[in-house]
Amino acid sequence: MSAEDVAKTAKQAFDASQLLDSSERHNALVALRKALTESKDEILAANALDIKAAKEQVEAGKMSSSLLKRLDLLSSADKYDSMLQGIVDVDQLEDPTGKVSYATKMDDGLELYRVACPIGVLLVIFEARPEVIVNITALAIKSGNAAILKGGKESIETQKVMSRVIQQALSTTKLPPAYIQTVSTRSEIASLLSQDKYIDLVIPRGSNSLVKSIQNGTRIPVMGHADGLCAVYVDESADEKKAIRVVLDSKLTYAAACNAAETLLIHESLVSTLWPALASALVAKSVTLRCCPTTLAAIPSSPLAVAATPEDYDTEFLEHILAVKTVPSAAAAIEHINNHSSHHTDSIVTENEANAKAFCRGIDSAGVYVNASTRFADGFRYGFGTEVGVSTGKTHARGPVGLEGLVIYKYQLRSTGPDGHVTAEFGGGQGQRPYLHQALPLGQAPY
Repeated sequence: MSAEDVAKTAKQAFDASQLLDSSERHNALVALRKALTESKDEILAANALDIKAAKEQVEAGKMSSSLLKRLDLLSSADKYDSMLQGIVDVDQLEDPTGKVSYATKMDDGLELYRVACPIGVLLVIFEARPEVIVNITALAIKSGNAAILKGGKESIETQKVMSRVIQQALSTTKLPPAYIQTVSTRSEIASLLSQDKYIDLVIPRGSNSLVKSIQNGTRIPVMGHADGLCAVYVDESADEKKAIRVVLDSKLTYAAACNAAETLLIHESLVSTLWPALASALVAKSVTLRCCPTTLAAIPSSPLAVAATPEDYDTEFLEHILAVKTVPSAAAAIEHINNHSSHHTDSIVTENEANAKAFCRGIDSAGVYVNASTRFADGFRYGFGTEVGVSTGKTHARGPVGLEGLVIYKYQLRSTGPDGHVTAEFGGGQGQRPYLHQALPLGQAPY
């Protein structure tokens, strides 16, 4: 099947699905979880083949260790079960479609409603992480969108089995067979990126180079982020225990994640007090500190404490490495972050409400936190069930994108007048009348 045929059948599946009752989407999610539960051993066996091949690539210097960790469905004890729970959580969320966000009475018998509806056909391109297939499938089904999925070659064996299991699950429901499709080759992606007639949104999840190449290679709108360059600023009023907890969690709980901290800014008044304790805690966890001259001079000599280069403050390390720099004020921290971050998620550790307020207002990022780890930037933790990705853009959706980021809206105008309504009846001329524009209660759409 050609890329155009894949995109066209996805659009046809989407159109057909819009006439189904929303209960069918619930049935599909139940079937999906059941099938993935029953096929767990088969999927993990396929994943083990991908891991074996990936380890050889790492040993040959052709793959990073962070990519290997993202590939592994057993990198944490509950990763697979969390993936399954994500389906349940998404299913239990309120249906994002059909909600009315604006309603007005334009005239007697003429009512206008702005109604949430699915975007259409999603093309989701990702690297390594095979659980993304399940995350996107669940979100697409719940939000009423069809999806075409393309994973990285690193997880090809896992993808094959997962895709077959998903198709088998959907075949037991009323959703069209082409509602969720997967493609496997790079050439198919290049062709799909030209199918703007059928595909409504591209969502890339992966490396900087992947995202940027897609953004530069399609006319289809792209939602995502190219980097996860997050920062933590430890303010002059910061509590030492809080600072250590927040910084260590931001860096260490999953260093390869896009919401892990890569830059640490320290107020200059803390160089001889809080900073040595924080540095000691980081070094004890085998974190390499790339320090400015001031922070480097303030801590004991260590192979893990080295001089920073200017490029370090613009680098997404995705490893146990942290770029450290002093700043003279909260304003200077805000300026540094806005100039160097990827506008993903940034945090301040402070006991000063004025500085917290300035930070939250001044930082131009999708997430701004006070005394909390940057690792909270996640759809599951936000209560979205799971996420389709993280957007650092400023249109439509920003931050972790769950169900609400996968719907748009349409306007429904209903006339119940005996002769219908026409625009010629309204205006300031003779025989014309003004619009009423009276607010109506928000609720479910009329249709």
